[in-house]
Amino acid sequence: MEQWHGKIRAAAMAAVALAAASAVHGATPAEPTLPKTVRIVVPFSAGGSNDLFARALGQRIAGKFNVTVVVDNKPGAGGAIGSDMVARAEPDGGTLLLTSVSFSTNAAVQPKLPYDPLKSFAPVALVSRGPMLLVVGNQTPYKSTAELLAAARAQQGKFNYASAGIGSIGQMGGELLNAMGGTQVQHVPYKGISNAVSDMIGGNVEMMVTTTASVNGPLKAGSIRPIAVTSLERSKFAPDLPAVSEALPGYAVEAWWGVFAPARTPKALVDRLNAEIRAAGQTEELRELYARESTEAGTMTADQFAAFVASEVSKWRKLAKERNITAE
Repeated sequence: MEQWHGKIRAAAMAAVALAAASAVHGATPAEPTLPKTVRIVVPFSAGGSNDLFARALGQRIAGKFNVTVVVDNKPGAGGAIGSDMVARAEPDGGTLLLTSVSFSTNAAVQPKLPYDPLKSFAPVALVSRGPMLLVVGNQTPYKSTAELLAAARAQQGKFNYASAGIGSIGQMGGELLNAMGGTQVQHVPYKGISNAVSDMIGGNVEMMVTTTASVNGPLKAGSIRPIAVTSLERSKFAPDLPAVSEALPGYAVEAWWGVFAPARTPKALVDRLNAEIRAAGQTEELRELYARESTEAGTMTADQFAAFVASEVSKWRKLAKERNITAE
């Protein structure tokens, strides 16, 4: 009996020692941790939605993991340069990628990327998502998607749509409209959305699919006219606008932002990062930030986000092949 009690006392003392050690190090043995410095790579220039989201989430991650977070802007090649840096990084959570829907559209039009969009990364979390807008120039008479499509069909090849460049979500949204609407609206790519908007205001292009944040100024000034949202259903961010799908059933294009880690990053760490990013999205600060971009916080698990990314890559690759869209 004494031997039995001795074993119990030894086990209890071991448990106390383990708990004390955990308290000293600030983590339980099962709790995954990050390196002391974490770099969030944004594959676009500073100041845009990707950059704003990365900095806000970086503060959250820094506080929750007790680490230093640095946001590193690495623009170029439609996001491929920064994405490749993360794909090649150590899979320890020390290097993360915060990118947008362009991650999937770029994969669709660039056949020779230095990484595999589905195999080179561990999808961590959907940061936020929201509808885009179908807008027309004020010089056009069109007030609805149905009117625009009818006119485009009657004048095949004579209408133009603008985008921020080949492989952009604006181009993919425009080509999906062509494919589903039976139109031949010609693509006019620009280097950046501001030049595209200027030409729309000037009457050189009739339409564009774009994010609300990209055209907030011209919208408020009344320089361009929104006629529909691109989500499958109407959006709370533009309650007075119908969805494109009401005139073209099944049409759906959304902007989204997400966090990725290098492939082979431990699943426990991916899941903890996912939980922290989702929790951050429910704070008032982040909800307000996302709402300014007409988006809502993501609620997907890491596994769900991985499936979502795979479906997005597949969707846009199929469209790019059908419409012969390539960045080369």
